[in-house]
Amino acid sequence: MYKSLIRPILFKFDPEKVHHFIFSLIKFIHKIPGVASLNKAMYKVNDAKLEREVFGLKFQNPVGLAAGFDKNAVLYNELANYGFGFIEIGTVTPKGQVGNPKKRLFRLVDDQGIINRMGFNNEGVEEAINKLKDNKGEVIIGGNIGKNTGTKPEDYTKDYLECFNALHPFVDYFVLNVSCPNVSSHAKLNDKDYLEELIAAVQQANNNAFRQKPILLKIAPDLNEGQLDEIVELVQKTKLDGVIASNTSTSREGLKTSSERLDEIGKGGLSGKPVTNKSTKVIKYLSNKSNGGFPIIGVGGIHTAEDALEKLNAGATLVQVYTGFIYSGPKLVSDINKAILKQA
Repeated sequence: MYKSLIRPILFKFDPEKVHHFIFSLIKFIHKIPGVASLNKAMYKVNDAKLEREVFGLKFQNPVGLAAGFDKNAVLYNELANYGFGFIEIGTVTPKGQVGNPKKRLFRLVDDQGIINRMGFNNEGVEEAINKLKDNKGEVIIGGNIGKNTGTKPEDYTKDYLECFNALHPFVDYFVLNVSCPNVSSHAKLNDKDYLEELIAAVQQANNNAFRQKPILLKIAPDLNEGQLDEIVELVQKTKLDGVIASNTSTSREGLKTSSERLDEIGKGGLSGKPVTNKSTKVIKYLSNKSNGGFPIIGVGGIHTAEDALEKLNAGATLVQVYTGFIYSGPKLVSDINKAILKQA
């Protein structure tokens, strides 16, 4: 019903406005007695065979919601009822910021993709914490953190540390987002020497905490093999807990959408079906190069259960959805979990 009836109606309207409408709708309907239980009955797949223990955390199932959907930790309790094994909030920055000018979110319907240049729009770390205080504890929460757009290069690490220290008691794992193509002044974040410095600083803060939390790095899908080799070396040298592969792409290669429409849209990160194979290739390369030496969360173009299985078979330990959740609807999560059980 979602693909044939609901999605065509939603896709007639501006995607960012639809996003906020859906948030309000889900929040509203969950105030109705019995809705949460109904959603769990429809979408949650409970089976011990789905459980995964990864970087010291026990996941009810390996299917998560990627960062960017619930930036401000507004809806994670309600979204947990749709069967996710984990939900990643953010990207969170120290101070709230409006992000890039609108319009900044575009559907590529013929390609089953999305281009966004949101620019880390979020309400800031303190607002995220206020929302996380209401955590019902039904799902693992990841905290995706970044820097404010106006932060000077010499203060990048300070921004990450501010978010890390503030969020530490409220999330189960952290993701250092250094690969978003929609935020200016990211060149330094792609420098290997600086990444070592950043990771060391965050790990030191982690060591000083009462309880250590896993730290992962989110990378771009457009890296060549030499750059991926550097990522493997970096993870092994710093003993990071894992990698998320991958973020959105700047490539426009092979799209069905006309070049005129793409020129009209302009810059932004591409997600969805067009990056399916690219992200899977990155996962496979990292897994093979490291001999499975660290966990990989596979994300990028998962629109079907088969897409998820491909990423898991390529070497991913867990998977995340976002654009596929928009195109395929909430049934996607249970479809993936059921397919994993069939393959078990």
